[in-house]
Amino acid sequence: MSGVKLTEGAASVQLCAGPLFYRQAEPETGPSGLSVLLLHGVRFSSENWLEIGTLHALAGAGHRAVALDLPGLGRSKAAAAPAAVGELAPALFLKQVCHALDLGPVAVVSPSLSGMYSLPFLLQHGDLVKAYVPVAPICTEKVSAEQYRTVQTPALIVFGDQDTQLGELSLSNLKHLPNHRVVVMKGAGHPCYLDDPETWHKALLDFLQAL
Repeated sequence: MSGVKLTEGAASVQLCAGPLFYRQAEPETGPSGLSVLLLHGVRFSSENWLEIGTLHALAGAGHRAVALDLPGLGRSKAAAAPAAVGELAPALFLKQVCHALDLGPVAVVSPSLSGMYSLPFLLQHGDLVKAYVPVAPICTEKVSAEQYRTVQTPALIVFGDQDTQLGELSLSNLKHLPNHRVVVMKGAGHPCYLDDPETWHKALLDFLQAL
């Protein structure tokens, strides 16, 4: 796609032994919108965001989009999980990723497994999260309704209507976020973005444009 520059790289963070692979897309003329950090589920990687066109769609709309392979997964298999520093590790890990990649305040797209990182990050470093897009993430039940209500970050809650387990469970918890909207993707399963990329991209870009 013309007008979009796609690159690959490796980021090093203090909490993680080994480099973290990432893919990046940005407009050739430079980004004009919010930076977007794309995470992934346990059976997936940054390659999925490349294959279905999410990186290009975001860059085409003016965003700098970075898709990270999480520790131990994808092309970050050699990177050990964040070193144990109690409950602070997951949130601090993503803070260090954002710093290493010079992302600044960021929109975080977080499907499935990545909820174990993104939810603590949202709660502990909300000033760094300008927008939150949870896609049926895990660990939503570990956050109390009271904790959710303290978060002012705009959120787009997305799930497929065929995902009757994590989709509905995550919504029942995430709906306590005071500044949220919900998109239910018809006929889509747990990785709903893979089942219907067109609907996914429209929902994501409309949300980001409205911020």
